[in-house]
Amino acid sequence: MRARAARSIDRTFAEDAPLARALLIADQGQIPTEMRDRYAAAGLVHMLSISGLHVAVIAAAMELLFQVARMSRRVSLLAAFVATGVYVAVIGAPPPALRSAAMLGVVMISRLAQRPTSPWAAWAIGAFVPLLAPRTALDVGYQLSVLGMCALVAAGSLWRRHLSSRLDGWKAHLARELLTSLIACAVTAPLVAWVFGRLSLIAPLSNLIAAPIVTLAQPVLFLALLLAPIGALARLCAEAVHPLLFAFDWIAWFAASIPGAAITVATTLPTAILGAVVAASLVSACIRRYPSRPAIVGLAGLAAMAIMPALPLGRTGDVELHVLDVGQGDAILLRTDAGRWVLFDAGPAWPGGDAGRSTILPYILRRGGSLEAFVLSHPHTDHVGGAASVIGAMHPHKYWDAAFAGGSEAYSLSLNAAKNNGVEWHRVHPGDSVQVDGVTLTFLAPDSSWTIGLKDPNLASTIAVARFGMVRFLLVGDAERAEEDWLLSRHRDDLRADVLKVGHHGSSTSSSDAFLAAVHPDVAIISVGLGNKYGHPSADVLRALSLVGAEVLRTDEAGTVIVRTDGVRIEIEGGGDRWQVTHDSSAR
Repeated sequence: MRARAARSIDRTFAEDAPLARALLIADQGQIPTEMRDRYAAAGLVHMLSISGLHVAVIAAAMELLFQVARMSRRVSLLAAFVATGVYVAVIGAPPPALRSAAMLGVVMISRLAQRPTSPWAAWAIGAFVPLLAPRTALDVGYQLSVLGMCALVAAGSLWRRHLSSRLDGWKAHLARELLTSLIACAVTAPLVAWVFGRLSLIAPLSNLIAAPIVTLAQPVLFLALLLAPIGALARLCAEAVHPLLFAFDWIAWFAASIPGAAITVATTLPTAILGAVVAASLVSACIRRYPSRPAIVGLAGLAAMAIMPALPLGRTGDVELHVLDVGQGDAILLRTDAGRWVLFDAGPAWPGGDAGRSTILPYILRRGGSLEAFVLSHPHTDHVGGAASVIGAMHPHKYWDAAFAGGSEAYSLSLNAAKNNGVEWHRVHPGDSVQVDGVTLTFLAPDSSWTIGLKDPNLASTIAVARFGMVRFLLVGDAERAEEDWLLSRHRDDLRADVLKVGHHGSSTSSSDAFLAAVHPDVAIISVGLGNKYGHPSADVLRALSLVGAEVLRTDEAGTVIVRTDGVRIEIEGGGDRWQVTHDSSAR
């Protein structure tokens, strides 16, 4: 049904189809990346997904429609609830929509029974229902939906208790909407900063302006979808809603274009906790008759956040290798002893998003520190997909690249991002060496005479050795056996390493016995997607790694893996555990 609805939307809405898909069936696959960035900067990106607002508007429209059809109030309520439930099911029951539908059900039952219900009770039930699938608790959309609704209920309580009698007419309505928008943005700000590393300062105003437009557009969009079998009427509705969709997009463009509309923030764990305390204090102050105590707590939290030094997470003086869990792809962060970062590959991209925006940027910003350089192993999308987003946001000083001829669209975008942001581009040559704080980064491959006749970018992967003290990390991208043999013939003695990022996600085309014997790693890390269609990692590769005595960690099992060293000792963190690795550093 959802796929059929998508086809109907494409036929009916033409150029408005990507936006209509997002607003009607929670399909953001056709939303261009630059459009998502625009809405994020404007603080309106939540309106591109099905949320409580969309479901509530459709439910109200359905109830009105049934009443116009001369149905009784009771029947109209029941019919609207059933229709809304079917709609939420058809779009896949995303947690925010499911929460909204549950709350609407509580309110409708309350109205039918003519019994008053606390809005907090409705909120609690709405928050609980999606948790029948426990993993929903980890869904950021669900978390933001619950926090946003909590803020709306608190704002309503504040308005009724302290402010409703002081204003009337259109001034009262405008003041209430602005108050609600401010409180909702403030309550969700700590989570938004923690997850996305960015805050939209224009969000309260842009939401105040855009919400009425979406409220008007949503029923017409829904009506166009219902009338899809009658093409002429459906297109008439689509043409009627076009000015509203244009206005909605224009608001996002205008808000995002205002200087300082959005800011990048580096949120440490203590700052995030203090932010949560401030948000909770704000909610408490809104619902209390005497708000002085929670207000004092909130002000104290703000003061602590203001004076807290922005120290990066982790222990200074150590070097850390973070192999991020980005699914089927590579994204590896090297953190120097001075707290700066070098990024090796940037994970995959997909329609409407990429690992740079969703994973890498929040990860760096949460821990603090600047990005010194980006190193690309090869131009396949699962390695370069998030590079443009990271380069545009973090402005690294250098971009090291194997410069293999040809590549993906994501690769071209990364080069354009480097050019537009003044990032120095360097071609990798064997023997090139870079010093970043206490870390020495040496490139072993590829060589232009080797790559000139190749057609597969995997065989021209950048090979890098990072050394800190007596500990060596070997990063090999997606190098396969042909490149491994080339390395063995020219750099055998340089391949010895304590930690190996296993080539090509553990594919059987990589990690030959001779290569693993030359590296002889104590730790081998495989970056691989859970249940990937390629069957990675290969059982033969896992067996070969165990035969050389390597401790194997996989991101599909352990999540993000962190290797920490002081130059002598090695500590591993992954899967919620932390342990020391026994190795002979003198042999390196």
